[in-house]
Amino acid sequence: NNALLTDGETLSYQAVVIGVSAGGMDALLTILPELPVDYSLVVVIVQHLRDDLPSTLAEVLNRQTDIAVIEALDKEPINKSTVYIAPPAYHLLIEENRTFSLSVEPRVNYARPSIDVLFDSAADVYQDRLVGVILTGSNKDGALGLEKIKSMGGLTICQDPATAQNPEMPQAAIDLFKPDQILPLEQIGPYLAQLDSVGSQVSPNNSSRKM
Repeated sequence: NNALLTDGETLSYQAVVIGVSAGGMDALLTILPELPVDYSLVVVIVQHLRDDLPSTLAEVLNRQTDIAVIEALDKEPINKSTVYIAPPAYHLLIEENRTFSLSVEPRVNYARPSIDVLFDSAADVYQDRLVGVILTGSNKDGALGLEKIKSMGGLTICQDPATAQNPEMPQAAIDLFKPDQILPLEQIGPYLAQLDSVGSQVSPNNSSRKM
């Protein structure tokens, strides 16, 4: 059940977790429309949000994408071909039985939901079948979680800080360890689309782009 690829082998990734903060709406509106309606991976996103207001993020994104975008619910089974958004004021975790759990534990890196909390739980469940992505943001949340995904054999991607509205968050991950891919924002969506287990396969060591 090893996700490491050798020549001629293919791999079915099962889930993508994405962490994003300041500048996130524009980044997500660049990436998510690249994913087809029948995308065979689960996609789970933590976007740092104000916790004193209801979030319209899922609703806004859903209007701009082919793939379904919804807010995650506690104890909800996780389905492929769906993008889940962490609700404001709750940490979002993935359980061993492939359901979500919501937590009001203290903030991590000043954030709830925290990217690190999602990434850490997802790495335990999906191990080498997980893809982790860090996008624009103005703090260091997600760096440790992305390193955990790397340690479990998953695929790690950072937005090129030069293309980020706020480069601190991807730069923190790059400073901590060497991600598998550092990609300009406009290449991340096509790259993720090609990781679809029913489509072409992409090695962690070979960047792909759709022209």
